[in-house]
Amino acid sequence: MDKNRTEGTKHEVKGAVKEVVGKVTGNKAKEAAGNIEKNVGKVQKEVGKSADKARDEAKKH
Repeated sequence: MDKNRTEGTKHEVKGAVKEVVGKVTGNKAKEAAGNIEKNVGKVQKEVGKSADKARDEAKKH
C-alpha cells in the first residue's frame, strides 16, 4: 500500500476532528482549517490509490 494512502487517511481524520472542534467552540478559523486538511487528506489518499493501481498494472506486464 502506498504511503500516501495512509498519510491521507491520517490527515482526513485529523481534519475532521479539527472541523468538529471548530464547530463546537465556534472557532471558524479552526473549522475552516480542519475542512481544508480533511480535503487535502482525501486528495492525498486518492493519489496513493492511483499509485497503487499503476504499480499493480506495471507488475502485470
